[in-house]
Amino acid sequence: MKIFLAGATGQTGRRIASELVKRNISVCALVRDENKARKILPSEVELIIGDVLNPNSFSSALTNCNIVICATGATPSLDPTAFYKVDYEGSKNLINSAKENNIDKFIFVTSLCVSRFFHPLNLFGLVLFWKKQAEKYLINSGLNYTIVRPAGLKNEDNQYPLVVSGADTLFEGSIPRVKVAQVCVESIFHPKTNNHILEIVAKEDAQSKEWSQLFSV
Repeated sequence: MKIFLAGATGQTGRRIASELVKRNISVCALVRDENKARKILPSEVELIIGDVLNPNSFSSALTNCNIVICATGATPSLDPTAFYKVDYEGSKNLINSAKENNIDKFIFVTSLCVSRFFHPLNLFGLVLFWKKQAEKYLINSGLNYTIVRPAGLKNEDNQYPLVVSGADTLFEGSIPRVKVAQVCVESIFHPKTNNHILEIVAKEDAQSKEWSQLFSV
């Protein structure tokens, strides 16, 4: 098994890479800055220098991979089209390349509340709107997929139990990025996650469950 990971140097992507390496799973990471990636990512990770906006820079690397995990995300900038470019067009490029290369599964990290157009986050370049459009494109692509919608992301881990729910059922809360990474990796091995949207938060008062129970949504 080999995973193609996009967004690997982001705060969530780097944690996904680490979780995959812990599981002794081969990782091929798409990165724009090689020097930055070598400082951040485990040495076992193979680097592909490219950009989601340029399919020719990465498409051939997917021929040796089984699964794509997309954890990309534009950062706020002076470019009002940044979220459209990265979160929609970039995601479409990855989805198209995955389909062309007969990838077994596409795991896509988006966000809670993507279905709420009048959410405050959409004031910043329509970030949630474009993530939702990318979700729709993936669902209609014919690829086997799992969409992971995390709550507010925290860099620090905690011991709060994980809560997993179906689409458009969770609208607030937070979750450590490492738990998002764990959900992405575990979803590789649980067929119940196939062609499902998983909304995830961490709650102090939630009941701890095994992965098979969490994914029975």
